[in-house]
Amino acid sequence: MGHRSLEPHGPITFICTTGERSRIQVSGIMTDSGANTGQKELRVLLVEPYFGGSHRVFLQGLRNALGHDFVELTLPPRKWKMRMQLAAPWMAARTLELIEATGSFDCALCSSLLDAATYRSLLCKAGVRLPLGVYFHENQFAYPNQVPDPQTYQFSALNFTSALAADALAFNSGYNLNTFLTGVEHYLGKAVDMDVTDRLGELRRKSTILYPGMEYSSMDPAPGRPGKESPVIVWNHRWEHDKDPDTFFQALYELSDAGVDFRLIVLGRSFARRPRVFAEAARRLRDHIIHFGYVEDRTAYLSLLKRGTLVVSTALHEFFGMAVLEAVRCGCRPLVPDGLAYREIFPGSCRYSAGTLVKALGQVLGAHDPLSLEEIFGLTEPYGWPRMARAYVDWFADLSDTATV
Repeated sequence: MGHRSLEPHGPITFICTTGERSRIQVSGIMTDSGANTGQKELRVLLVEPYFGGSHRVFLQGLRNALGHDFVELTLPPRKWKMRMQLAAPWMAARTLELIEATGSFDCALCSSLLDAATYRSLLCKAGVRLPLGVYFHENQFAYPNQVPDPQTYQFSALNFTSALAADALAFNSGYNLNTFLTGVEHYLGKAVDMDVTDRLGELRRKSTILYPGMEYSSMDPAPGRPGKESPVIVWNHRWEHDKDPDTFFQALYELSDAGVDFRLIVLGRSFARRPRVFAEAARRLRDHIIHFGYVEDRTAYLSLLKRGTLVVSTALHEFFGMAVLEAVRCGCRPLVPDGLAYREIFPGSCRYSAGTLVKALGQVLGAHDPLSLEEIFGLTEPYGWPRMARAYVDWFADLSDTATV
C-alpha cells in the first residue's frame, strides 16, 4: 500500500443497525455490503483511548457508513497525555479478553493517541498477530504548545514508534501527513551517531490520505436570503489557545468599535482552564451576542449553526476542520486562515492571509451575501460519507490482507 490520496467515489447507500455504546461495544452492522462494495464483510476492532470530539464523530460515522462488523474498545476523553503513555497496556489486556470471549478479528484500527508499538508488542507476546492500522487525526510534531515544553518530544516519539509498528497509516489531510513526515525527518536527524533515516521511506510507503467522512443527514439548510437582518458570525471551536480566540475576539472588538453591524454565536467545548479572553468577550460584545457557550444537545447545536451566515476560524493548527464544514453545511460562509489543512478544503476566496482578518471580516459582513445551495453542496459534498466510504472499504481490505504477509 503505497503513499496515495484516495479520492471520494460515487454515492453508496448502507443500511445499518448499531447498539448503544458502552466501554466495550459490539456493533453488528447488517448491510448489503457485497453488492455495494465488492468486498467481504470484515470484523474490525476499533481501539480509541480518547473517545470524544472528532475522534468519536469519526468512529460513529465509520460504523454507520461501512459494511463491516465493528467492535469498539474505548476510554473516555480525559488527560490525552496520560492516554498516550498508559492506555496501551490496558487496551492490550482488554483486546486479549475480547478475542478469547468472542473470536478473532480481521484487523484493528487505533488513533494516534495510542502507543501502538507497546499495544502491538503485548499482543505479539501473547501470540496474537493482528493487522493494525493507525489513523492520525493529528500529529504531535505539528501541535503548537502554549509554552515551551521539554516533554514535547516524548509524545512525538510515541507517534513515530506507533507509525513504525503499524501495518498501514492513514492521515486526515495532506497537511497532516506532510508535517508528520517533516517532523520525523527533523527528529531522526538528532541521532548523529545512528542512521535511521531509512525508516522515513518506510513510513511514506505505507501512508495514505483519507479525509474523515462527514455525516450531513441532519444539517441540510435552506439557501440563505440576503435582507435587512444583521449578518451572524459563528465561532464553533474548542475554547483553547491553539484555536487562537484572542485574534478572533480582537478583530470583533475593532469591528464593533467601528460600528459594523453583526450578531455573534459562540459555541465549542470549554474546560476548567479556559483562555481569559472569553470572559472579556462576553462582556465587551454583549450587545452582539445571540448565544455564548457550549451546547450539549446536537439538535440545538445545529439549530444555532443554521442561524449563522459566516463561520470564522483563527486556528493556529488545523489538521482537517470538521467544525467549519459542519457550519458550512448549515449555511455559513467560511472564512479561514490561508494555510494549515484549509488550503486543501476551501478555495482561496474563503481564506485570509495573516494580519488581514479585520479587513476580510469587514468585507464579508458588508457584502452580506449568504451561500446558495449550490455553493453549500459544492464545498461540503466531497467529504460526505457517501463519497468517502469506498476509499475506506478498500483501505480496510488492504489492511486485513497484511495478515497473510
